[in-house]
Amino acid sequence: MKADYKNWVPVGMVAGLVGGAVIFLILFIIFGILGIGVSSTWRPIIFILFALGTVITGSYAIWSINAFRAFSYNGKRQLSKQIIEGIASYVDIPEGGKGLDVGCGSGALTIACAKRNPQAEIVGLDRWGKEYASFSNTLCAKNAEAEGVTNVSFMKGNAIKLDLPDENFDAVFSNYVYHNISGKDKQQLLRETFRVLKKGGTFAIHDLMSPKRYGDMDRFVRQLKAEGFEEVQMIDTTDGLFMTKKEAKSIMLTGSTLLVGRK
Repeated sequence: MKADYKNWVPVGMVAGLVGGAVIFLILFIIFGILGIGVSSTWRPIIFILFALGTVITGSYAIWSINAFRAFSYNGKRQLSKQIIEGIASYVDIPEGGKGLDVGCGSGALTIACAKRNPQAEIVGLDRWGKEYASFSNTLCAKNAEAEGVTNVSFMKGNAIKLDLPDENFDAVFSNYVYHNISGKDKQQLLRETFRVLKKGGTFAIHDLMSPKRYGDMDRFVRQLKAEGFEEVQMIDTTDGLFMTKKEAKSIMLTGSTLLVGRK
């Protein structure tokens, strides 16, 4: 039995984008180039519209294919595995302690941290929404079993409001989760995660922390330090740590940052 962590780029998304690009290309050829059933007045407009549709959907289709290949656990690049193991290397939990993975997905980061901290109990939490229909509590449990990891458990929950008591974990960690939550202040989401972290506990949060998504993170770090947080730092993971800037740009991961420190 082998663990199946799926792919961060859903197969349905890739199929939809490729299918959309093919459809636009066919319509472009039939109506834009050949002009079948199109009057001379409308033909230039139809040509431009379907040409743009073909270019746009085609570009996204190419991106999705490249990203799917890069993230695949079975592929040559295995970027997902490199990122997961890289984040886990920052997670140290004392014997008998507890760690929380916010937005655990298929359980990859939860399990990686459990392997690194066999003396601790690791909890993976996720809402397992329709956006990633192939991810589930059951899948996480199966992956843990396949990896021979027993110091893990998984529960349904939401990063917006964690149904967990204050200062309950010795470490909190997450990977590419908060940027997916639309309409919410990302810094407030981080604070909600920090709420369940014990005093002296560590955190490692990896996400697309661009100013457009997260606001002024330098100011946020200064606020945390003023509140007593220690060793807080933001690490650019596109500068050779997890990937290169060129690779990050090609698969739309520009802004990938690891926020680490101690409460």
